Amino acid sequence: MNKLQGSINNIITSESLSLVYILVNNTKITAIVIDTPTTNPLLQIGKNVTVIFKETEVIIGTGTNHTISMQNKFVGPILSIESKALLSKLIIDTTVGKITSIITTNAVKQLKLAVGLEVTAMVKTNEILVSE
Repeated sequence: MNKLQGSINNIITSESLSLVYILVNNTKITAIVIDTPTTNPLLQIGKNVTVIFKETEVIIGTGTNHTISMQNKFVGPILSIESKALLSKLIIDTTVGKITSIITTNAVKQLKLAVGLEVTAMVKTNEILVSE
């Protein structure tokens, strides 16, 4: 699991859903939560929280310019690649900290990923968990 420390910067609520904006090292991370500030005391502006997401939910793109709907994008060089027959584990050094991604080894080959290459790690808003 990827775990990052941050603080809630903004919350937009509609019915029973909240779009939560979390600042991690001055980088905005968004999470959709099935809860509201009135039903969950964790959802308070200024509250320190842990942002959690699975390694398998981190999508990798080469370069830095990706026009897609994913809000959570973290740019940085690949620090390490551990490849097995089917899956590979990448560690990327980003402004929010080290992020681990597990993708197929075939994707590593197709994208020509290598240590030192700058990539963008992306995580869908609905894959981000917010915890104390």
